Formats: sequence, structure tokens, C-alpha cells
Amino acid sequence: MIHPTRTNLLLLKEKARSVTGSVGILTARRLALIREILAISTPFLQSRAEVKKAYTRALTEMALASGLEGDDFVGSLPMGTARDVGVEVGERNVMGLRYREIQVQGEVRRPPDERGYDCRFTTPHLEEAIGLFEEIVAEMLVIAAFEVRMKRLGEEVVRVTRRIRVLEERVLPGLQSEIRAIAHYIGERERESFYRLKRFKEQRSG
Repeated sequence: MIHPTRTNLLLLKEKARSVTGSVGILTARRLALIREILAISTPFLQSRAEVKKAYTRALTEMALASGLEGDDFVGSLPMGTARDVGVEVGERNVMGLRYREIQVQGEVRRPPDERGYDCRFTTPHLEEAIGLFEEIVAEMLVIAAFEVRMKRLGEEVVRVTRRIRVLEERVLPGLQSEIRAIAHYIGERERESFYRLKRFKEQRSG
């Protein structure tokens, strides 16, 4: 316990008020972060659901194309049609929290005449499958951006929660305990002084 004086008692009370204020600010920040997570989780889940549906359709169309055009022909297409997809990774800031965001440069899905083969000799099933797989690539990049953002927000929620817990469960109780101890000590000392003064007056009057 620090030296039990009124000055230190006032300083401890001020510090306790400051800690309580910090807990309030951190709690508000945590709530805002959680709201942000909830706000982006809906489109994130929708994107994942859309990718799952598109992937199922793409596999079905590819199976039909392979049955009609042959596995060898379908398997040879990626050799001549592969390309790089431009992706830019930049820094963003939300509520003072920095995170990396992925942005696709240009369109991922190409029209049939830009895929590097003669689409006049392919079936609609193959064209649909390729188009769906390209859409899936684009959507997966969007999902990756969502995941990076959600992970960063989640990490910050955990960090803020830990700070709140330390302040509420360790720092604030410690301060309150010291305040009670000093207040009790000062109270006892004042009572002793009062009784000594009373006895002194009684002795003088007697």
C-alpha cells in the first residue's frame, strides 16, 4: 500500500475514475468492431454460398462437356488459355485499424472469343463451365479480401477484450482495494485524534 495520505487517496480515486473511463471507451470500441464484423459477415456468407452453387454447376457442365467432347480435348484447353490475373494488394483503414485488401485488376471472366481457342467448335456446356470457373476465381478473390478484413477485426476484438478484462479484473480491483485501505486508515486516525482531543478537553475542564 502506498503512503496513506489524503493526497494519495485523491490521486488513487482519480486514477480509478480514469481506468473506469478507459473501460467505457474500450467497451464502445469493441461494440463498434463487432458491429463491423456483423455488417460484413452477411455478404461474406452470401459470397461463399454463391461460390458453392457455382462450383456445383461448373462441375456438372464440365462433366457434360467432357462426355460430349472427350477428356483429352477438354484437358488440353488450359495449356493454351492460361493467363495471369492482376491483383493489387493495398492497405485500408477501418476505425483506426489497418489491414490489407485485395483488389482484382480488370475482369476475370472473359468473353468466349478471348479465351484463346475457337469457340465455334465447342459445346455450350464447355463455355458455361469455363465461364463459371472464371466467376468462381473472381468471387474467391473477393472472399479472400473479406477473410483478411474479418480476421483483422476479430484479432482486434480479442485484443480489446483482453485489455478490458485486465482493467476490470486486476487494475480496478487493486485500486479500489488501496482506496478502501487508505480511507479506513485515515478514518481510524481521525477517530483517534478526535478521542484524544476530547479527552484533553475533559482533563482541562476537570
